Amino acid sequence: MRRALLFAFVVACIASPLARAHAFLDHAAPAVGSTVRAPPTQIKLWFTQALEPAFSTVRVVDRSNQRVDRGDAKVDSRDATILQVSVPNLAPGRYRVVWRVLSVDTHVTEGDFTFDVAP
Repeated sequence: MRRALLFAFVVACIASPLARAHAFLDHAAPAVGSTVRAPPTQIKLWFTQALEPAFSTVRVVDRSNQRVDRGDAKVDSRDATILQVSVPNLAPGRYRVVWRVLSVDTHVTEGDFTFDVAP
């Protein structure tokens, strides 16, 4: 029993830093799954680690999977945990934000979420 507990403790100690070594989405504006009354002019994503600008992307697509962002995605120069892209005046409807980032410690994560613009 003691060996099993010791083994579990050692595994947890080794795995814990590895689990924190990825840049995960912390929050976004507009918020994940939200409905906004006024269309945003920019989509901002905050991550749990600094991002590598050359290898981090975000795009915004509409219901028909057509890209609607302005193609100017960038990591914020003052805060490398923020990835942002501007969007034109979005019509009412559902939009999907698709991201893929490389953290400065070389781990890749990716994901997506939706938000709605109310009529």
